[in-house]
Amino acid sequence: MSKNRFKSVVKTVSQHKLFTSLKKYSAVSSWKVKFVVLLLLVGAVFGAWKVFGTSNQTETTYQTEVAESGTLISSIAGSGTITSGNYTNVTTKTSGVVTKVYVTNGDTVTKGQKIAEVQLDDYARERQSTAWVAYLEAKEAYLAAVSGKSEADIAMWQARQDVVDAQEALDDLNDGGDNPATGEEYTDSERAIIPKTLEQKREAFTAVEAKYLNADADISKASAKVTAALRDYQENSSTIVAPADGEITDLALAEGIIVSASSATSQTSGATIVSAQTVGKVNDSDGQLIATVNLTEIDIINVKANQKVTITLDAYEDKTFTGKVMAVNTSGNISSGVTSYPVTVLLDPVSVDVYPNMAVSVEIITDIATDVITVPNSAIQTVGDQSVVQVMKDGEVVNTTVVLGISNDSETVITSGINVGDEIVTATITTNNNEQDDESSPFSGSSFGGGGGGRGGFSGGPPGGF
Repeated sequence: MSKNRFKSVVKTVSQHKLFTSLKKYSAVSSWKVKFVVLLLLVGAVFGAWKVFGTSNQTETTYQTEVAESGTLISSIAGSGTITSGNYTNVTTKTSGVVTKVYVTNGDTVTKGQKIAEVQLDDYARERQSTAWVAYLEAKEAYLAAVSGKSEADIAMWQARQDVVDAQEALDDLNDGGDNPATGEEYTDSERAIIPKTLEQKREAFTAVEAKYLNADADISKASAKVTAALRDYQENSSTIVAPADGEITDLALAEGIIVSASSATSQTSGATIVSAQTVGKVNDSDGQLIATVNLTEIDIINVKANQKVTITLDAYEDKTFTGKVMAVNTSGNISSGVTSYPVTVLLDPVSVDVYPNMAVSVEIITDIATDVITVPNSAIQTVGDQSVVQVMKDGEVVNTTVVLGISNDSETVITSGINVGDEIVTATITTNNNEQDDESSPFSGSSFGGGGGGRGGFSGGPPGGF
């Protein structure tokens, strides 16, 4: 506000009729009345300065960023748990007293190596004998399946020869003449039987061929039963052995302690079912861990087997692990009206201890774009059906239509419309500034006797006049 303008305002106030009448009255009134009148004058002048001495200004500034070429990784985040550890449980169904322990925690063991001996009670010895007999029967069935394949092979060749012979007999019949087998004319019965014989021989060949082709499956099934029977015998045996190669850990066996397997009666068959108890673990340092995470129906459509994954565990906040998607369950699970889709992640070998049910966070990499121009998502605007980015050119903001590529939570690839080096507007900031004129307040300094005690410029008792 200029000095002349301020003086004009003061002059206007001083010429007002109220001011004039107050001035006349102040000549005959007491000093207290004069003081009140003076305060009214000061307030009027200050209010005029506040109105005319300030101005409102709006200022717009831009945050920019230079477009560069780089790599953008698009990923999907999820959380879950470790569902399978890199270890094998040492289990037993025996009941009795431990008489000998051959290994301690930290020892390296091989599959089948003795871990401990148990003196069985009567019920446990009965189960061991039953399991041994079942194992022997399973081995016999396996050997019979192997022999059955050889028998089926021979039978198939014999049936094939029978088909050839029957075909020759039919050919002789169709050629006319006598029956070469009897040297006489074909009878009516022979004419009816020979064609049907060929049909029957072909059916027999098909049957023995199927048996031969299925022999490998029968052998595999019998082999699996042998493995199961052997495992059951080992779990009921007085000798506890290592189920795999690795390092023995969490072994809870010592000489003199009692081991006791739990049992229950089946509701359907009425048979007694004995549950195995875990007495230790065998860790495999080269084994792989499995994690399961649940994704939403929006994310699952972008997830496929063999996609790369990065994994973090709450137990190791300073480490990042890697892996890949092993399987995607597209059937989904519904809980409280919410559908989720389990994804199985196979971790690469790790050098730290990771246990089942540990919490994991994963980033599934769905796409990678290299040597591309990216801009912050905040820089992209939608105008109608087009995507627009503001570019600063020669100090002016220009709207530029662009074509978008893949994106992640913070950036988007621009496939056309933007060049490397362009100055991209990422944010627009508008501020309202209440700025004073260069002139200072009319009451600054010592215009009215600044400083001093009492009432500022009115110290020293009642004045005699203005």
